[in-house]
Amino acid sequence: MTTTAGIVIVGGGLAALRTAEQLRRAEFGGPITLISDEDHLPYDRPPLSKDVLRAETDDVTLKPASFYEEKDITVRLGSAATSLDTAARTVTLASGETVPYDELVIATGLVPKRIPSFPDLEGIRVLRTLNESLALRAHAGSAKNAVVIGAGFIGCEVAASLRALGVDVVLVEPQPTPLASVLGEQIGELVARLHRAEGVDVRCGVGVTEVAGTGHVEKVVLSDGTELDADVVVVGVGSRPSTDWLEGSEIAVDNGVLCDAAGRTSAPNVWAVGDVASWKDALGEQVRVEHWSNVAEQARAIVPAMLGQEPTSTVTVPYFWSDQYDVKIQCLGEPEADDVVHLVDDDGRKFLAYYERDGAVVGVVGGGMPGKVMKARAKIAAGAPIADVLA
Repeated sequence: MTTTAGIVIVGGGLAALRTAEQLRRAEFGGPITLISDEDHLPYDRPPLSKDVLRAETDDVTLKPASFYEEKDITVRLGSAATSLDTAARTVTLASGETVPYDELVIATGLVPKRIPSFPDLEGIRVLRTLNESLALRAHAGSAKNAVVIGAGFIGCEVAASLRALGVDVVLVEPQPTPLASVLGEQIGELVARLHRAEGVDVRCGVGVTEVAGTGHVEKVVLSDGTELDADVVVVGVGSRPSTDWLEGSEIAVDNGVLCDAAGRTSAPNVWAVGDVASWKDALGEQVRVEHWSNVAEQARAIVPAMLGQEPTSTVTVPYFWSDQYDVKIQCLGEPEADDVVHLVDDDGRKFLAYYERDGAVVGVVGGGMPGKVMKARAKIAAGAPIADVLA
C-alpha cells in the first residue's frame, strides 16, 4: 500500500491505540497520525470510576510517549476534529487546520449523556474522561453526601468508590433494580443487595425532578417528593456515540457509525472502530458493542481489510466486567434482560447465574466467581443446551 498522507485515526482512546498498534504489527510502514481532542496520551478508561476516583493511581496511560516515537506514530493532542470531507479526504480540526488522509479511521468513542434541565452548578459531574474523574475526586474529598443518578455499570462503580472514600451515597435508578435493562431484575436485585450491604441507599423505581443550589449543588428532589442533601451529584445515565462532527460528511450514522463486518463505512477509505462503530454481525444485523475486550478483536479485523490482506476469522464470545467493592462482576456471552435466568450459586454476596434463550445457554454472569464464569466460554460459543451447564 503506497501512501502519501497515510492513515489518520481520529480518537485518543483504546480503539485508536489498538488500531495503530495493529497497523505496525501488520508491517504498514506509512505515516500514522492519531488525532485526539484530549490533552493526555491514550489511556485506560475503566479505572476512572475506580482506582483513579479512589486516588489509588493517577497514571492510566496505556503506552508511554516513547512507544509512539519508536513506532513512528504522530500524536496530535488537544486537536478536536470538527468536520470531515470525504471527497477531498480531509479532516478539519477546531483550529481550522485541515489534515489530509489516504485512509481514515473513526475511533471517537462515546460522549456522556447529560440532563438538559439541570442547572449549571458546581458539584454536578459526569464521568468519561480522566480530567472529569480527577475533578469528581476533588469534589468527593470534601463531600459528605453524594447522589448518583443512574445505576448502570458506571453509576454502580462510582457509588462503590465514593463509599470507599467515606461519602454517604444515594443511588437513584428509575428502573426496578440496578442494571435491570442489561442483566435483568433478578441479577439486578443481587447487585442492589451488594450496595445496600456497603451502606449505599439504593432508591429504584424513582427519578429526579430537580437539582438545586446556590452556585454549588445542595439538594436533589426525587419524583416521589423526597429531598436529598447533596454536596456532589454524579450523572450516569448512559452515553451516546461521538458522531456530531460527522454531520454533513455523508457518513451513514444510526446509533453509531454504520459499518460492514470489517469496519468499512458508507464512504470509501473511511473505517470505524470501537464504541462509536456499529458493525454488521454474522446475522447481518448492525450491532454496536461498548466492551473493552471488543476493541482488540475489531482492530485485528479492520487492519487486514484496510491493507488489502486476508482477515483472520475467529469465533469470539463477548466479555465484560465491573469491579464493585471486593466483587468482580463478570459477564460472558450476550445475556438479555428477558432471558430465563438460572441462579445456581448465591452465598449472600457472591453469585453465579446462567442465561437461557430458546433452550440454549447464551450467557453467564458471576459476582466474585471468575473461575466458574470462564469455564462456560466454550459452551456459550457452541450454543450448548442449557442442561449442559446446569448438570
